[in-house]
Amino acid sequence: MSTEQSNEMTGFRGMVIRDVDGRPTAGFEKLTLADLPDNDVLVEISHSSLNYKDGLAISGKGRIARRLPMVAGIDLAGTVIRSKVPDWKPGDAVIVNGWGLSETEWGGYARYQSLKAAHLTRLPKGFSPAEAMAIGTAGYTAALCVVALEDWGMITPGGDEVLVTGAAGGVGTVAIALLAARGYRVVAATGRESQHEFLSELGASDFVARSALSEPGKMLQAERWAGAVDTVGSHTLANVLAQTKYGAAVTACGLAGGADLPASVMPHILRSVALLGIDSAMAPAGKRDRAWAFLDAHLDRAKLAALTTTSSFDALPALAEAIVKGETRGRHVIEIS
Repeated sequence: MSTEQSNEMTGFRGMVIRDVDGRPTAGFEKLTLADLPDNDVLVEISHSSLNYKDGLAISGKGRIARRLPMVAGIDLAGTVIRSKVPDWKPGDAVIVNGWGLSETEWGGYARYQSLKAAHLTRLPKGFSPAEAMAIGTAGYTAALCVVALEDWGMITPGGDEVLVTGAAGGVGTVAIALLAARGYRVVAATGRESQHEFLSELGASDFVARSALSEPGKMLQAERWAGAVDTVGSHTLANVLAQTKYGAAVTACGLAGGADLPASVMPHILRSVALLGIDSAMAPAGKRDRAWAFLDAHLDRAKLAALTTTSSFDALPALAEAIVKGETRGRHVIEIS
């Protein structure tokens, strides 16, 4: 009897979100293959990751799932077991980032998942499944941000400073490592001085206290940043825009500090500052392939290992609470198998 057949009969665990008394509530449940959606490709999942969005979904601190029940997890890496389409064959190594996983599509926190063929990406050459999940949606989003800043053209290796907010988080740590590898002077904004040594090892050359950016500020402030990666939103993003140099750009990809933007048009119309929104969930294949190629070329594997913690599936609920409270750092790989 194959492993697949055995699990189909005896069941396998998944982190499932259900409506309990009007609230989304997550917990481990036993599933069978018959429970999975009727999609094109069946994948056996070896690894997933923990992102801030996952933390919100599992802890119940945010309504991430748009329909219930829902298997959580916005990332996965695994191997094709069964396929209805010729593009994917049993044995193919694949990853999925975003595409509505954990929101409208069942996600990566289960031993098996049935997925739409269009949502699969071949495991990039140069990365193991665990490394791909150490990067995950957060690291892939960081790559999209850095590529967008380079395309904008105002950041220069060894030139003016580039800011990364939420620096100790998943996006922030990978962004720092990538920017430093490209030769940029990286300033990290964080509320945890205890992380300065760690962030310095990743490539940060200076620091800004989170509190210096998180309070309401003037519409225009002294120009400092040649570019920025913002994961925080709200007053932090407003202050970053107000401090950005003429003609430069800020990429916005997160809202850990709030979804509002209490800002002014002044930086945009008087300093030609650009605000570039970065979405990783629905990015087309071309952008995804470019971001992963950028990661393969420029992400130091030793730094990736240094910013990564690997945990068991059982640890997921506690980790979800910790990431929402801002008590984690770097990237967290979850071993599903």
